[in-house]
Amino acid sequence: MTATLPLSAFLAGLLTMGFLVGAVFFLRFWRTTRDRLFLAFAGGFALLALNFALPTVMRLPDSRLDEVFLLRVAAFVLIGGPVVWRNWRPRR
Repeated sequence: MTATLPLSAFLAGLLTMGFLVGAVFFLRFWRTTRDRLFLAFAGGFALLALNFALPTVMRLPDSRLDEVFLLRVAAFVLIGGPVVWRNWRPRR
């Protein structure tokens, strides 16, 4: 007898894998350039991967998803913060 995987768990795994691939992609660019913007992008994508993986792995009910949503907020701050900081620096 084979266990079937719910579609939501499959999609969460697919999104987790996609965000982890994005994180590794930006880590590769960070290793060659040492630009902190790429490191922030990699961290943000890793947090987004964790955001989709945690509810599925821990089998959280819908009422507990508010705490996991904070990971998404932190990821967007981690991605958007360095972009804003870089664009607001005084021009030379």
